[in-house]
Amino acid sequence: MKVLCLWYATEAELSRLKACLPAETEVVAPEGEYFSRFESTFAELRRHAVDADAMIGWAIPKGLLEIADKLKLLCWLHAGCDDLDLRLLKERRVTVANTRGANAIAVAEQAFMFVLAVAKQTLFKHHAAQEGRRLFPVYADEYRSAMLYGRTIAVVGVGNIGGHIAKCAKGFGMHVLGVRRNKDRPASGVDMMYGMDELRDVLAKSDYVVLSTPNTPDTFQFFGKAELDVMKPSAFLVNIARGNLIQEKPLYEALTSGRLRGYAADVWWRYEFGRAFPIGYMPRLEVHKLPNVVSSIDQASNADDVLDRHLQWGIQSLVEFSKGTVPTRAIDLDLGY
Repeated sequence: MKVLCLWYATEAELSRLKACLPAETEVVAPEGEYFSRFESTFAELRRHAVDADAMIGWAIPKGLLEIADKLKLLCWLHAGCDDLDLRLLKERRVTVANTRGANAIAVAEQAFMFVLAVAKQTLFKHHAAQEGRRLFPVYADEYRSAMLYGRTIAVVGVGNIGGHIAKCAKGFGMHVLGVRRNKDRPASGVDMMYGMDELRDVLAKSDYVVLSTPNTPDTFQFFGKAELDVMKPSAFLVNIARGNLIQEKPLYEALTSGRLRGYAADVWWRYEFGRAFPIGYMPRLEVHKLPNVVSSIDQASNADDVLDRHLQWGIQSLVEFSKGTVPTRAIDLDLGY
């Protein structure tokens, strides 16, 4: 079996891979200088891709899958698979195994950091303290923090990440509503589960809404004016999943008109070449600069232990494949997760 690492793996990482796989396994990776360790080029990987049985990595150059005629397994070291050409992979009968759950706790913690930041006006009050300002009069509406205890939070997408968010919310004494494709699957920490067709009813009841659902054809820009209009004006929205789940213009209008109290996100819109004009990878309306918005840029997974866990679980999928079994974390190529 030949395994192609799609990144500039260190000697320690290569040794770790080889130690877990059968002795006759050939493990190869790009070599030399690089700009980003976790990616490579078509030119560098081409000679290895043509006869690789399995690939593992964080990024795959365009055109590489098309020449990988022997490929049977792709170990994608991410939870989300929406950047992959799932149709091509299905046509080629390639099994895709992701590392869903590897970053779940880190992303859930980031989500709850956002919940607290928008509720407590963290950035506003931090800047006021830096400037030596007194927020007067006391208890003025514009200075008062929101509470979490006893409030209702909706978690839209109760998978690995959403499940941890629900558990965090219970720790703050919140009432937790879950929304997922299969509402008959219970989840620890969720007081009541609803289907996606009941989303607007749930939004109308919620003081906080956290989006943690995968980006699929069904969820792409599913959150728009109709959903924002049923939310409480005092509510907060947090997006920890994918930027393109939300329609940007209705969100901007809700935040600037007082229709929505605040927004926080680690993810932003991608207006891709050939699908949008002009292209761009940040908010066109500069939503991230609004005073009632707290943001980061794809940093939720940048936490202790996450990188190692991605690699560990990717290796586990390779081991299972080498034994002739379907990897535990194989995804449904039709659903995309």
